[in-house]
Amino acid sequence: MSLLDRIDLADLRLFLTILRRGSFKAASIELGLTPSATSHAMRRLEERLQARLLNSTSRAVAPTDLGLELAAKLGAGFDMIDAALESLDAPGAARFGELRLNVFADAAHLLVAPALPDFARQCPGVRLTVVVENRPIDIVKEGYDAGMRYGHHVPEDMVAVPLTGGQRWVVAGSPDYLARHGTPRVPSDLASHTCLQLLLGDNSTYSWELGDGERGQRLRVAGSITINDTATTIAAARAGMGLAYLLEARIAQEVREGSLCIVLADHASAGEPFHIYYDRRRHSHPALRSLVNIIRGHHGLARLQ
Repeated sequence: MSLLDRIDLADLRLFLTILRRGSFKAASIELGLTPSATSHAMRRLEERLQARLLNSTSRAVAPTDLGLELAAKLGAGFDMIDAALESLDAPGAARFGELRLNVFADAAHLLVAPALPDFARQCPGVRLTVVVENRPIDIVKEGYDAGMRYGHHVPEDMVAVPLTGGQRWVVAGSPDYLARHGTPRVPSDLASHTCLQLLLGDNSTYSWELGDGERGQRLRVAGSITINDTATTIAAARAGMGLAYLLEARIAQEVREGSLCIVLADHASAGEPFHIYYDRRRHSHPALRSLVNIIRGHHGLARLQ
């Protein structure tokens, strides 16, 4: 009996996940295991190899020299296995496996949520995990198959596919706020208004960009309320707390129903399309390709082949 016959491939995958996530707890959460099951699997693997692979303390996990060498070789091997499985052009292939996405909040609301019914019908066997957060992350290191961001936020070493056309950024306020404070007519009028500050995922405050080309300008606006969540910003604007700088598509319903009004429409700013991005080794993931085509179809873009 060979050594491979005595070792569960799932244990080897777990070993790689622990190294990538940097802790037993994080690996357990990602793989849906209990901490005790994770610890038991690692003990079993080390016993069968008769070698120490990990050094762990209460604060950190680090590979031994042998563990580091094994991880490098296993990574290449699992990449080949994944590529072989994902490239299957067979009935049911698109329903195979798991898909993990990290998306920012506006993309979750505008792109992912509307696509879920079609995705569930096309890929009924796929375990889909969508994590919504605005901070910039390394999707490969943190165990995701793909991420969604604006085009200029996509790392250069990733494959980036546009999911929409360009987006439009506008200033909006509630009818009540505008009745009390007046409607700004030119960008300089914002200096006398209360503006809801936009906090980015890296904890920097975003300057409002108004207009395009030669008419374009970036403004630091005044306001004592800072929010990093679009839904909360919309709620505050609807409540008359101040003017907000938002994606026009994100407030389409509020504008239709009249709870928000766009102001300074002539100074709206054109923004980047939404993009999905992933490591080059994930381009053939069948469920990912299905999701991309569903979203692109919703936004009038051609399917990927």
